Amino acid sequence: MKRLSILDKIKESKKYIDSKIKISPKTAIICGSGLSNIKNTIKQEITIPYSKIPYFKESTVPGHIGELVVGKLNSKDIFLLNGRLHYYEGYTMQEISYPIRVMKFLGVQTLIITCAVGAINEKYNVGDIVIIKDHINFIFNNPLIGKHYNDFGARFPDMTNLYDENIRKHILKIAKKNKIKSYEGIYFAVSGPSYETPAEIFAYRRLGADVVGMSLVAESMVAKQMGMNILALTYISNKASGISKKILEHEEVLNSGEKATQSIEKIISAFLEEF
Repeated sequence: MKRLSILDKIKESKKYIDSKIKISPKTAIICGSGLSNIKNTIKQEITIPYSKIPYFKESTVPGHIGELVVGKLNSKDIFLLNGRLHYYEGYTMQEISYPIRVMKFLGVQTLIITCAVGAINEKYNVGDIVIIKDHINFIFNNPLIGKHYNDFGARFPDMTNLYDENIRKHILKIAKKNKIKSYEGIYFAVSGPSYETPAEIFAYRRLGADVVGMSLVAESMVAKQMGMNILALTYISNKASGISKKILEHEEVLNSGEKATQSIEKIISAFLEEF
């Protein structure tokens, strides 16, 4: 039996999703840890579990439901990837970013990525919103490795302005208008799942990082290769190790996400109306 290429698999995933929906959203949102309540703001929704979509992997992490939600956020058609995959779950960078390729084949032009982050910058506090302006990839793996197809975009894509500057400026204005405390910052990506040591956090800060997390980069790099506009909205779920004296726990991340959902939903809603 012929072994399917990733391109063949993407087309099968797309065909299945197309058979379940009647709209063609141009925007997709990825829900990070603790942000699944964003689903409650979506109207006329259709929910498709990842387990039903050919070649989608299932999330194993608490707080990541693992479903594709299709509907309207205010008046705008959207895809909501309610739950993401992580490198530390044992998935490859290509598997993590696979849903993003499918979204592009479905016609998505703008990707909004949300996730929880630990604060390295000491002026950040729990609940603050950090708009990512760049990242440092210390996962030491790249989702673009492997056989290349012209449908994916450039073989050697430029990562300058990965997180669109014009969008970032617009988001800062929206946050200010809504009195939401927000910053621009640099994301430091690590594999996890263990939290970092205080010495590691000190080193990351010396390298220029403002926040640290275990996701984001695979999805954003693939989206950039495929020509999408990218907005990365993160929230401070905790102070990083050594910045805080508290013991770090995933439960704290989920609780912080519930509080940050309202701010992120306000920002995304305003962005979709105005962009």
